[in-house]
Amino acid sequence: MFKNPFSDAELARRASTVRAEMATRGLDLIVLAQPESVFYLTGLDHWGYFAPTYLIVPADGEMVLVTRGMEWITIGNQLRNARFVGHDDSESAPFGLTRELSQISLAGKKLGFEVDTLGMSYGAGQEIFERVDAGDWTDISGMVDHMRWVKSPEEMELTRQSAKISDIGMQAAIAAIHDGAREVDVVAECDAAMIRAGSNPPGFGPFIRPEARINEPHTVWGDGTYKAGERVMLELSGCVSRYHAPLGRLVHLGSIRDEDAEMAEIVAKASDAVLDALKEGTTAGDVFAASQEVLDGVGMQDFWRHHCGYIVGIGFPPAWTGGNKVTGLRPGSDLVIREGMTFHQLNWFFDTGRGDFFASNSIMLAPEGPERLTHTPIGPTVL
Repeated sequence: MFKNPFSDAELARRASTVRAEMATRGLDLIVLAQPESVFYLTGLDHWGYFAPTYLIVPADGEMVLVTRGMEWITIGNQLRNARFVGHDDSESAPFGLTRELSQISLAGKKLGFEVDTLGMSYGAGQEIFERVDAGDWTDISGMVDHMRWVKSPEEMELTRQSAKISDIGMQAAIAAIHDGAREVDVVAECDAAMIRAGSNPPGFGPFIRPEARINEPHTVWGDGTYKAGERVMLELSGCVSRYHAPLGRLVHLGSIRDEDAEMAEIVAKASDAVLDALKEGTTAGDVFAASQEVLDGVGMQDFWRHHCGYIVGIGFPPAWTGGNKVTGLRPGSDLVIREGMTFHQLNWFFDTGRGDFFASNSIMLAPEGPERLTHTPIGPTVL
């Protein structure tokens, strides 16, 4: 989180891809506001995205980054392919953007704005559209997201590095869990191990929770202690240059019920089925069906999950999902699987009526075929 990780060729490829899509849509200029989109095109990696950050992308010519002027040192160190325009803190970010746009003749041109994002508030959008004198504009939310779904070789390598760190963090956390262990000590060991292995701050978590809060999907550690006879839920991700590779496991302290051990075997089979189904040209709905077929085969036709995984990659806080949407391996989804896509594949099997278990991995459709990126044993793990 202190340097631009991409080659000039990679950045140029991305800009060319975005501009090709602009031409297809008849757009003369677009404004991106989602941190992941700005990072994708420029490589700017910092926590300054809490303040509105806009990237102007014309059909040709230089791109322009507009944000707080005080970020000039970081931007000067990291940006190589865009001009920086800073605004004073006494000015609103939309004012800084529209002032720059006023230098461009927009009459008769078609503009695209990325509006459905945490980076573009309702108030900012209103101010921009009131100030911009443009003949036509369109919502391009999701346009760059779709490009980010398919990772280049450079991106795949960063994701693999993140996965190695995820395994290191998971194994450190599991080693720290015992009867009487404090929640804070376990997460401290996990974070320390990941940071020492090269992790940047991830967009999420770690989510490491005791039995009492095991079904809470997005809460972190508390001030309690782990106790014999209970379970611990762990879900975390390393992060290298904003790329994530999430990993989840369930730990039993002292013992495990027979039905939970049986469910662990089902989880392993469902995980293998999803990996085997991850092929070029198939759909996300087909991949979900492969997981469901395993459940149907063991009499779990009535158990239903809304997805068995979702796309991951570039992520800024507060998520590793790449923004404010979750693109999942869902029933009936017509999303076409392509080489370079990476998913957090998960089996969250609780309240099934016949046993509970949880495990997740990051998986990728690599050039050589489906690849499981995280390798910590699924379990069951009884400490």
